[in-house]
Amino acid sequence: MKTIIINECKNDLPPNSYTFDLREQMVRDCTGCWTCWWKTPGRCIFDDLNPFYHQYVNADKAVFFGRVTKGFVSGNMKAMFDRMIPLFLPYVTYRTGESMHVPRYDRYPDIEFYYCGEFETEDGQKIFEDYIHRVFYQFYSKKIDVKPIGEYKVLEGGNS
Repeated sequence: MKTIIINECKNDLPPNSYTFDLREQMVRDCTGCWTCWWKTPGRCIFDDLNPFYHQYVNADKAVFFGRVTKGFVSGNMKAMFDRMIPLFLPYVTYRTGESMHVPRYDRYPDIEFYYCGEFETEDGQKIFEDYIHRVFYQFYSKKIDVKPIGEYKVLEGGNS
């Protein structure tokens, strides 16, 4: 199983996985230029995420270790979510009863999202978890797990 790790808050990472380290990489904000759809389909005009895009669409599973910042994902993680739009087509479908971009690829990885940080209320935690579920539902992931980082366990062979 091919796994990609997107890390903001974990030091001991699973071995044998491609890691995109958001602690070291600042993601540029999306400018809304539509270049990724019209001029360079599937690629952002900024090339900082090109290795990530390739690894993400070829992964069976993406494991995120994200920081909670003021009850939400960090600005860097949000910028990355925004910049994942080239992975989808500019067209919209209503097939599920709601508007969603049409997928560019046949499949997208399953998601495990582990978060580190505190919430002021249980409702705040639920809103955060619901947001992550909605993001990856819109990104066509079939299996989406969202849990506190304390629930992360590495299984034998380095896969979680």
